[in-house]
Amino acid sequence: MATTSDFRPGLTIRYNNDLWTIVEFQHVNPGNWRAFVRAKMKNIKTGQVIENRFRAGQDVDVVRIEQRAYQYLYRDGDMFVFMENDTFEQIQVPEEVVGEGSDLLKENETVQIFFNGTEITAVEIPIFVSLRVVETEPGLKGDSVNNVMKAAKLETGATVNVPLFVNEGDMLKIDTRTASYVERVK
Repeated sequence: MATTSDFRPGLTIRYNNDLWTIVEFQHVNPGNWRAFVRAKMKNIKTGQVIENRFRAGQDVDVVRIEQRAYQYLYRDGDMFVFMENDTFEQIQVPEEVVGEGSDLLKENETVQIFFNGTEITAVEIPIFVSLRVVETEPGLKGDSVNNVMKAAKLETGATVNVPLFVNEGDMLKIDTRTASYVERVK
């Protein structure tokens, strides 16, 4: 069993029956009070970040998380099929594990899958993806005074708001965390 003295950024622990990654920590010794460790932790499944205090030397349950690169192949109903790059082994991952941004995944995109033993704990998709616009209305000339946006359907079927100057066939850089337009790609 590990203790708070084993804390380091990137360490994964089980806390309140969830898996949390230590983002940063600080050992505090306030004079004649008991020492404690202040830790900022990120939930692996939800991405929620909290700050918590642990007694110095408190036992914690360290979990070994393995991270492997997989290639996204296709979607089968509510399951996503991925292939490991080295062994070509295919696995199916439920949509709720893939999480937000799953509608922005393009075939052959490389993702990171996190395993706790054989259990899939999370799927990390790239922060930015380049996608082609397949359908959008033409922008009106002279309507560029305001920050006016229009809807555009991307090659994956997702719809995002884009500036008026974006046309069909343009490649766009999309932020998968917010599903928002970043810039045009040449």
